[in-house]
Amino acid sequence: MKETALTAVHTELGAKMVPFAGYNMPVSYAGLKHEHEVVRTKVGVFDVSHMGEFFIKGEKAEALLQKVTSNDVSKLIPGKAQYCYMPNDDGGIIDDLLIYKISDQEFLLVVNASNIEKDWNWISSKNDIGAEMVNESDEWSLLAIQGPKAAEAMQSLTSVDLAGIKFYTFEKNEFAGVQDVIISATGYTGSGGFEIYVKNKDAKQVWDKVFEAGEAFGIEPIGLGARDTLRLEMGFCLYGNDIDETTSPLEAGLGWVTKFTKDFTNSEALQAEKEAGVKNKLIGFELKDKGIPRQGYPILNAEGVEIGRVTSGTMSPSLDKAIGMGYVPVDVANVGGEIFIGVRNKSLAAEIVKTPFYKG
Repeated sequence: MKETALTAVHTELGAKMVPFAGYNMPVSYAGLKHEHEVVRTKVGVFDVSHMGEFFIKGEKAEALLQKVTSNDVSKLIPGKAQYCYMPNDDGGIIDDLLIYKISDQEFLLVVNASNIEKDWNWISSKNDIGAEMVNESDEWSLLAIQGPKAAEAMQSLTSVDLAGIKFYTFEKNEFAGVQDVIISATGYTGSGGFEIYVKNKDAKQVWDKVFEAGEAFGIEPIGLGARDTLRLEMGFCLYGNDIDETTSPLEAGLGWVTKFTKDFTNSEALQAEKEAGVKNKLIGFELKDKGIPRQGYPILNAEGVEIGRVTSGTMSPSLDKAIGMGYVPVDVANVGGEIFIGVRNKSLAAEIVKTPFYKG
């Protein structure tokens, strides 16, 4: 298993370590519910250095990204980031990712850890125009400092006005005594905060200074377990659960980052699907009966017929309700509608609700 630059730190802190996407990662420290609450009310730090970082450079960089991604990269200016996905040739999704525009001829792509090799090979296969590609995934560490007190707690570490960094923008500046750190507001928790990109050699220094600066604000390390419950409360898709090579991005609700004003991989087929109307839809639901929905559990209609599958599910720590997501036929995907979740041979009533589940 691979390790991040901070694996030894997590072990010293007594984290419960688990294999995740080929890495030895901390799933929890003081317990999932506690860590979840810390991020919702104070400030917590995730080591998400397992994520992949690709740099696409040169005169052809934008043209390559326009071809392989769904969103309109031409709308980006330096200092702005964009969420998008890479379609495959069969109507599904290679990966969802973030694009940061560093300069007019340099972009940073941040991809899911489990897809680093697949994504690299896919983009390379489409690069017949000579864009420069550099895979620096093994050279960067990434800290997600999340929570309502993140900006205040971290302000002493940088001259950048952290509270002034708008959502989906970033700055490259000094942070915690390290030069050229990417400070980004592209969080995955719904509680505000920042992502800090530093080279591996500087990761320990930054980690230590972050915890020193945040001590008075109740800062704590947070594991991947709470990261999952936090993102699910926001209705954010997780690759491998809610979206994958077989799921339609339009059925997954990603039409908002699908720009048909340009040509991109499989765009004609996706446009035809949009015009014809999707067959299924990713919905959020809350259980009315007692139980917890898990990935793979069947979604049933009132007659007990399976109409879909749960893609993500948990007991929401913030709401104290069992929540989940899954795909169902469009004609039953109405907010307020009743469905049933098959849990251990029981049929538990659930209500379709609008996401995000957590309103903040």
